Amino acid sequence: MVLPIYVFGHPVLRKVAKDIDKDFPDFDNFMNNMWETMYKTDGVGLAAPQIGQSIRVFVLDAGDMAEDFPEAEGFKSAFINAKIVEETGEDWAFNEGCLSIPNIREDVKRKSSIKIQYYDQDWNYHEKVYDGVIARIIQHEYDHLEGKMFTDRLSPIKRRLLKSKLAAISKGKVSIKYKIITA
Repeated sequence: MVLPIYVFGHPVLRKVAKDIDKDFPDFDNFMNNMWETMYKTDGVGLAAPQIGQSIRVFVLDAGDMAEDFPEAEGFKSAFINAKIVEETGEDWAFNEGCLSIPNIREDVKRKSSIKIQYYDQDWNYHEKVYDGVIARIIQHEYDHLEGKMFTDRLSPIKRRLLKSKLAAISKGKVSIKYKIITA
């Protein structure tokens, strides 16, 4: 089932998400809904807070970016109870967008490499290092688990320039093809 996306201004997007365990109610159905929602909204990633669940789960499928970023070819994974334990490398500016901040894209600086601990959808534990665009997507989705959005990483001047657009989004005054929930 395709779920509505919670947009900028909704309090669930500002909460630090909670870990879950294997007994999370209707877990398989929840995960199927996350994947379906991400694909139907043309997202590359989707975090549970974006569908109103303040839990530490996100999914991503970077395959559509493979033409420009070969490391994205076939990369698809769920991240459960994720914890970034290290961010290294050079700051790298990249143009980001977000399903919860529709129609706004901005250059965001992030580290080029991360080390992350997480469980996959089958509850297998991983500790891995990711670089480049994969690290970037993970950091973006991980921010949602920490109650942050990419606009928080912009300069104060840039945030002021976006203030009216963000206010319009928070009131649902935005033209998009998917269902949204406002504050």
